[in-house]
Amino acid sequence: MNKKIIVPISAVLLLAVGLIWFFNQRRSDLTDELQANLSGEKTGVLANSNYSEEIQSFYAGREYMEVWLFNGTLSKTGKEMLAQIENSKYDGLQPEDYNLAKIYELSSNQEKENKKFRNLSSEEKVNLELLLTDSFFNLAHDLEKGKVNPSSLDPNWKFEEKETDVNYTGLLEKVANGSSVEKTLASLYPNSDLYAHGREAIEELYKIQKNDTLTWDFAKVDGAIKVGEKHEAIPALRKRLIFWDVLKPYETSDPSLFDSTMFAGLQKYQESNGMNPDGVIGSLVAESLNNSPQNLIDIASINMERLRWMPKMDWNQEMVLVNIANYQLDYMNNSDTAFTAKVIVGKEYNESPTFTAPMSYIVFSPYWNIPESITNDEIIPSVQKNPNYLSQKNMEVVDGSGEVVKASQVNLSKETGYRVRQKPGGDNSLGLVKFMFPNDYNIYIHDTPARSLFDRETRALSHGCIRIQNPDQFAKILLNDKSWDDEKIQKAMNQTNEEVVKLDREIPVVLVYMTFWADKKGKANFRSDVYERDQSLLKALRSKKSSLDQA
Repeated sequence: MNKKIIVPISAVLLLAVGLIWFFNQRRSDLTDELQANLSGEKTGVLANSNYSEEIQSFYAGREYMEVWLFNGTLSKTGKEMLAQIENSKYDGLQPEDYNLAKIYELSSNQEKENKKFRNLSSEEKVNLELLLTDSFFNLAHDLEKGKVNPSSLDPNWKFEEKETDVNYTGLLEKVANGSSVEKTLASLYPNSDLYAHGREAIEELYKIQKNDTLTWDFAKVDGAIKVGEKHEAIPALRKRLIFWDVLKPYETSDPSLFDSTMFAGLQKYQESNGMNPDGVIGSLVAESLNNSPQNLIDIASINMERLRWMPKMDWNQEMVLVNIANYQLDYMNNSDTAFTAKVIVGKEYNESPTFTAPMSYIVFSPYWNIPESITNDEIIPSVQKNPNYLSQKNMEVVDGSGEVVKASQVNLSKETGYRVRQKPGGDNSLGLVKFMFPNDYNIYIHDTPARSLFDRETRALSHGCIRIQNPDQFAKILLNDKSWDDEKIQKAMNQTNEEVVKLDREIPVVLVYMTFWADKKGKANFRSDVYERDQSLLKALRSKKSSLDQA
């Protein structure tokens, strides 16, 4: 036979033998063991998995071929999955929730950072394969919907439940067919830049933590420490300002003295953390500086979970975003902030809820229709002490049809069908304008006559509604109409009768409670937990899977 023909035939035969050997190697590695494990009674990984049926169905559909292992050890895909479990801490999640400890137990070098998986028995290989698959399902769920069910934890979370049609088995099939594990799981992140920036900030905090855990405490600060004064907490506070890089190391003749150099650093720290940069060390500053990197990681983790709870929305659309914890309103358009204002939010016992609703109209020179609860708790007792209270406060009584009646002819504490309202004017509790986004919670944005309150650092002072600074500027940007100039707006705000102006489009108003977020530059921002909502969420987030989990 011609040698030129023999060589190609030999090559083809070798290739065929090689392919047969390869597929036999792949099939003979774990196929039989996986089928035996998954076809009988649920034991081991399956017995403890919330996704046992999905796991069984997935492997049956691929004839029990493994995904994460190759020739008895982790494949490239398996190593990528393990990395995603380890990196789930940057999402504010616990890698231990995704079988990390059990996976590490199977490694041949448990003490080293870069884990190897060699000389595993058939049983160990099956366990490793199924642990990683169970981890994929659980991590996919928690990244997409959150680990904790908000309706079981936070009664003030009023957003609609996040709708999803994601098929986790379908995602795993893509990975099994060669898709990147990292990109597949990243596709489940909330569609907000806040989340991506948050992950970067948490990763940076873990790097900072390696430098210093900052678990050391300092002397308690009661009252306020002003520049020029001495206090035993000053040396530690100075070290913390240096650690956070708002103050450069310097020599000081008296470490306990709050000197001018430290004063400038403190102002810089206050400004970057949303505080009034007055250079005074009060309880809020001391509380903030006392946070260790782990405390900050915990706070960030809590808010990453809140982002995962959020229903899908277009963050590039025109919207009004109110962060209750930051006491701030931002008018956004195409992800740019076109207007910012300080706000006053509900008191601790009148917490402003978190929800979204469309703003549709503005009311200039509004009446304040006083809620029944305020009438009963505040107005009636005041009238009983002072019969002239209503007239002094520019208030009147109206019947069910809105007709004004003489207050002297109505016993508000006994008769029903009547309500009290405050007439338009400078002393009206709603101020000179209100912005309406009808909702089930009777929450709206409005002006206030008590404008000096905006100078306060902590502004949880209202009955639940949102009071806004510079409401005339806000009205102008919402109306977006040249005919509504400054003069016309001021005139509308100072009438004796209210005027309702319908907007030419509906603008989503989103009320959130975020005690952490990271900006476009990756800078982490932290705010005080004024409503004390963080601790209960942290406890649930750091616990093992529980009744608070979503099904």
